[in-house]
Amino acid sequence: MRLLLAEDDQMIGEAVRTGLRRQGLTVDWVQDGIAAKAALGTETFDLILLDLGLPKLDGLQVLRWLRGTGSTTPVLILTARDSVNDRIKGLDAGADDYIIKPFEFEELAARVRAVSRRKSGRADNVIEHMGVTLNPANRAVTRDGENVSLSQREFSLLEALLERPGQVWSRSQLEERLYGWGEEVESNAVEVHIHNLRKKLAPEFIQNVRGVGYRVRATQ
Repeated sequence: MRLLLAEDDQMIGEAVRTGLRRQGLTVDWVQDGIAAKAALGTETFDLILLDLGLPKLDGLQVLRWLRGTGSTTPVLILTARDSVNDRIKGLDAGADDYIIKPFEFEELAARVRAVSRRKSGRADNVIEHMGVTLNPANRAVTRDGENVSLSQREFSLLEALLERPGQVWSRSQLEERLYGWGEEVESNAVEVHIHNLRKKLAPEFIQNVRGVGYRVRATQ
């Protein structure tokens, strides 16, 4: 999952980015509202962590602009504004969830998973498909009940494919999902991860759609 973190507090931003990256998520970080708007206008993210008190353009303005474009990207507000009125404004402007600073990182991570789960239309945190189960909470994968050890990027790639079985992902889409700003991407990185997943799961589990990309077959 690729997230945009819009947070001007250096200490909070560093802690959130580091913590989420340790969980295998791709996190790009901006520190003002103008930069957040520019990033959202040019790139695709799976979820946005948005501080309301951003300089240059506050978070509520960014959120209203985003929803005005028709974007349905989930937004989780991070803010020290704890009044009921502030929460109502944020939710009515289009936020999907709200967490008050200071917060425990474990709660933030759980809310990220919950918002992502709702976006995918799932009630259960665990994804099950064709004998493979994937649990984002503990980053565990099994096949036919046997544990499968995956690298962080292998896990993230598999999670993307399993979110919507049957959907074809191009190589560039998967690269965007797996790599953030400033991270070097080898020309064959996605192919290597796909190859490793096929070895660990089954050669036929991930299909190659010639000239388009990759998918996990939808069940009939």
